[in-house]
Amino acid sequence: MSEDGKDPRREGSLDAPFRRPIAWRDDDYYDLEKVHAELQRQFDVCHTCRRCFNLCDTFPRLFDAIDEGPTGEVDGIGPKEHAHVNEACTLCDMCFLTKCPYVPPHPFDIDIPHLILRYRAARRRAGEREFVREQLGRTDRNGKLARPVAPVANWASARRNTPLRKLLQAIASIDAEAELPRYHAKTAEDRLKRPIAPNPAGPAFGQRKVALYATCYVDYNKPDTAVAAAKVLAHQGCEVELVYPECCGMPELEAGNVADVAGRAERVAKAFAPYIERGFEVLALTASCGLMMKFEWPLMVPESPAVMALSRATRDVSEYVVELNRALGLAPGLSAIAGGVTIHHACHARAQNMGAKSAEMLRLIPDTAVELVERCSGHGGTFGVMQETFPVAVKVGKPAARAVAQKGSGTLCSDCPLACKHLGQLLETEVKDGQAPPRQAHPIEIMAEAYGL
Repeated sequence: MSEDGKDPRREGSLDAPFRRPIAWRDDDYYDLEKVHAELQRQFDVCHTCRRCFNLCDTFPRLFDAIDEGPTGEVDGIGPKEHAHVNEACTLCDMCFLTKCPYVPPHPFDIDIPHLILRYRAARRRAGEREFVREQLGRTDRNGKLARPVAPVANWASARRNTPLRKLLQAIASIDAEAELPRYHAKTAEDRLKRPIAPNPAGPAFGQRKVALYATCYVDYNKPDTAVAAAKVLAHQGCEVELVYPECCGMPELEAGNVADVAGRAERVAKAFAPYIERGFEVLALTASCGLMMKFEWPLMVPESPAVMALSRATRDVSEYVVELNRALGLAPGLSAIAGGVTIHHACHARAQNMGAKSAEMLRLIPDTAVELVERCSGHGGTFGVMQETFPVAVKVGKPAARAVAQKGSGTLCSDCPLACKHLGQLLETEVKDGQAPPRQAHPIEIMAEAYGL
């Protein structure tokens, strides 16, 4: 052993990677001079490695800036280039999880997504805020405002409504070509006020209880997903309740508002605590929210027993169905889905280190071809709709859309509904002449369809 207690025969990266707690309460976290210095240090490691060049637009921007700079090294770039690199990052975590050999416990200690998060938080505290993106990130307020006027809001925001979309682009810099989410007058909470009675003949009857975390997108924009999940799980005999205290805060995280997200974590955990105490497991209906609850929140408030308990109790809905099948089996009655299904394995699902559970779940459906595409959709929340970044979202997403088109399936699914919507739009120009683009659905909706529910 060396003086510091480490075994000199072991390389740092031979141990399982881990992430450090997010030090958002410390003043140093927001010191821009220190943040820029740390960006230079970590970017220098990236520059000498370059394994991540093909993940997104972040690293090509970095490497081009270095190569075209006066020295050809990291000392030739600075805050201007840092801002340009930051713009392309969607916090997908793929560089940390799938490419980088230098993440902790390696002594190089590289974590680009969380460093970009710190950079955004520091800029935000310094007064540099993007007003429109922050307003788009207030998903609960926006959903509640749009709900009573959903038909009008959907008409006004439709891509085919060219005059109004051009006006919206001029006023708010929301790209006129970006497909925007639709709102519903009846939310998931409205439709599931009365829990669906569990099937007494289901294999899980009397044994399993689940609380569905609706998520802001499902509640306001895609309530069919929550209804499908409730029906499938109740059919298995599970006791099912829908719970939606508030948004998980992923849009606020993208904006660097870490303190707001930490507050949400504690409030949502408090709301779920009684369910967990009664033996409920918590199921997230979108991949980003599952990632927040399982992994990001515990790094923000590791001292909170409720947040840690929620993290341990949370499953992705497809992950849960697969586990349920292994433990108890599924109710009979699944029927084939015509035309087959292509699953887009979203980055925030991959970041949960659980495998391609949506594909695994849909392969339980008999006589149904299930294909898998593991490439970035390019969307990334507000990144995928703003005028300055929508073209990048299209460029990054094109290879995934081509891969989906080549599969020729009748249905496209994704663990991320925004990724599915974005790929659906890109597929309009990728499918062969005379061929209709695949329909879009959440994987749990396909399970409900296969059961005839």
